[in-house]
Amino acid sequence: MTNPQIADDQDVVDILVADHREVETIFVELETRQGTPEHRRQLVDVVIAELVRHTVAEETYVYPTVRKALPDGDEIADHDITEHADAEQAMKDIESVDPADPRFEELLTHLTSTIRHHVQDEENELFPRLRAATAREELVELAGKVTAFKKIAPTRPHPNAPDHPLANKLLAPGTGMIDRLRDALSDRPTSMGELREKQ
Repeated sequence: MTNPQIADDQDVVDILVADHREVETIFVELETRQGTPEHRRQLVDVVIAELVRHTVAEETYVYPTVRKALPDGDEIADHDITEHADAEQAMKDIESVDPADPRFEELLTHLTSTIRHHVQDEENELFPRLRAATAREELVELAGKVTAFKKIAPTRPHPNAPDHPLANKLLAPGTGMIDRLRDALSDRPTSMGELREKQ
């Protein structure tokens, strides 16, 4: 999800679907319940960072386009932002729970279920409609914006942070900088690449 390279012909849907696949891969690994508690904690840290970057980028660039392009765009964007808020609270809840705690699996199951439902809605309904209603050039331009924004976006859940585009554009880079500093100081991986380097 943090890969800065995008192909010239990729649109924003391609980028977001690739994000979904990467998160699903991590979920599947977590569901095997294999690995040390420390490794499982690191996997959850990575999935949280990936999801936070993804959702903030969607709220900043994708949902304004949804609102403009689709007749029921406001309703769809509001619904998806509510789902993001639920997922972010689930991420916040699991963030400080030790993998050996029985609550860890319960919280992980809730997060996984929430995200999978959201992904299914987006991929089966929203994304096809967005592609049909939006010029390809605009979708390709959005891919670049989303990819660039994810580099400066927060990596930790902030359930009480604003979730509208202007606030995200103004506040997310500062919050992201603080998150990345905290990540570095605590040696917290925020991508699978970083996690592989630690192994």
